[in-house]
Amino acid sequence: MLLQLTIRHFAIVKSLDIDWRLGMTTITGETGAGKSIAIDALGLCLGERATTNVVRPGYKQAELTASFDVEKNKLAKSWLKKHDFNTDDICILRRIISAEGRSRSYINGTPVPLTQLKEIGQLLINIHGQHDHQLITKSSTQRAMLDDYSNHQHLLDDVKFHYQQFQHLSHELQQLQEAQSQRSAEQQLLAYQVKELDEFNLAEDEFNQLEADYKKFSNYQHILDNSLRSVELLSENDEFTITGALRTVLDLTAELAEVDTNLAPLVEQLNDALIQTEDVSHELRAYAERLELDPQQYQLIEDRYSTAIQLAKKHQVAPEDLANFHLSLQQQIQNFHSDESRLSGIHQEIELAKTNYLDAAKVLSESRHHFATKLSTSITKSMRELNMEHGQFNIDVSTDYASKMTTFGCDDICFKVSLNPGQELGVMSKVASGGELSRISLAMQVILSNKVTTPSLIFDEVDVGISGPTAAKVGAKLKQLAKNTQVICVTHLPQVASKGDQQLFVSKITDGEHTETSVTELSDKARVKEIARLLAGDKVTDSSLANAQELLAG
Repeated sequence: MLLQLTIRHFAIVKSLDIDWRLGMTTITGETGAGKSIAIDALGLCLGERATTNVVRPGYKQAELTASFDVEKNKLAKSWLKKHDFNTDDICILRRIISAEGRSRSYINGTPVPLTQLKEIGQLLINIHGQHDHQLITKSSTQRAMLDDYSNHQHLLDDVKFHYQQFQHLSHELQQLQEAQSQRSAEQQLLAYQVKELDEFNLAEDEFNQLEADYKKFSNYQHILDNSLRSVELLSENDEFTITGALRTVLDLTAELAEVDTNLAPLVEQLNDALIQTEDVSHELRAYAERLELDPQQYQLIEDRYSTAIQLAKKHQVAPEDLANFHLSLQQQIQNFHSDESRLSGIHQEIELAKTNYLDAAKVLSESRHHFATKLSTSITKSMRELNMEHGQFNIDVSTDYASKMTTFGCDDICFKVSLNPGQELGVMSKVASGGELSRISLAMQVILSNKVTTPSLIFDEVDVGISGPTAAKVGAKLKQLAKNTQVICVTHLPQVASKGDQQLFVSKITDGEHTETSVTELSDKARVKEIARLLAGDKVTDSSLANAQELLAG
């Protein structure tokens, strides 16, 4: 329940601290005093959007704080625990709004995004405004009201799940079909390219070997000449060879080493050099002897090497990447085949998803039909208790499984009423006047409020257009509702105001330059005068005082 509302520098409020009680609290006040200002401030605490003109002139920011007792509110305590807030029995919502329109939000002292204020707010208070009767003429509102009354959220979730499955598959089918039509020409080109590369069949890393072989064969004579010339210089020249010169140097150094042993290491180095030089000469000779130019093989290598370069240039890739490019094209072809296979199989999945959806929608529709009858009976009874003696209410649930598939099922919900004897049921928005809609709306709200778990209900001038005996019955309805939940009602009707367990009076104080709103809890004596004022206007008489006492006693 709502325990306290603190308002600082909000609109024409400078400072207000309002304590709330269990049962029914009524709020009355002077015309233009801002009877709904506390409700407006509370709405901002619950996450409503703020405008820049909410801050009292002359101040930098407005501060609004609402405190709630959540000891018996299991949903609210569960939400707070889930989001790692203090789970004590008190929940404090705070909102600070700057004159520039910037806003900060807090839950139990922790900064939070505005969306979280809205989430927790829906579990704490339900506010019914004076224009709610206009909302009940909308089909979406009517559907939501029936579903709230039916308490079949699990059925709604089931329908939503299967609808999303169906939509996902349908979207995938559309994408596959669009891709198929767009890629028809692309697929033909791809098939030609793959066939061409398949025929060439270049293996991975083959190009590097081709390039090496091509360079070797194209430089055959140069390689052979250089190899033989090197062998000649090393060991086969008649006049001078490197190995011969090394052997001479080795012999001379060996003689020196016999005289000076310090030269012995040089002898070893020269001997090693001679051995290595002779080995090199031998290897080069063997290499030159192995060299053989096969014109036919050379032509094959040259042709394949040239073709690889041409294909690489054609496909705009490096020659060494041609084999991998070939593999990527083959993968694309495979993907085309996979898409075609998926396209043939997805139709069956869509039919299955549609069947599952329609099965779930049928169960939901049956539940709606069942509860539509019960809710229609309850609202009809409530309307007649609100002085609509001949009122008849009916919820029409029409189902179209063939063409109406939505996330909410296949039903259209339409509220119909008859208000006079012999009058046929008609669409509520076309048959009922504004005042009648207000009463019908209140009848619905009272009934639906017994179905929801929100522990606090606020009715902000929902009794507009109601008076006399009807007003008394409205007051009695709200009083009855307050036995099970906290009810706060902003009203101008004495018959409603008198039913409150607590009555707050809103007044406006001005010194000629500044205006300020004040909210005062009325004593028993002050309540008599206020109820009399509501009955008779500013001229309170003994008769109106007596009537006020009678209303309060009732």
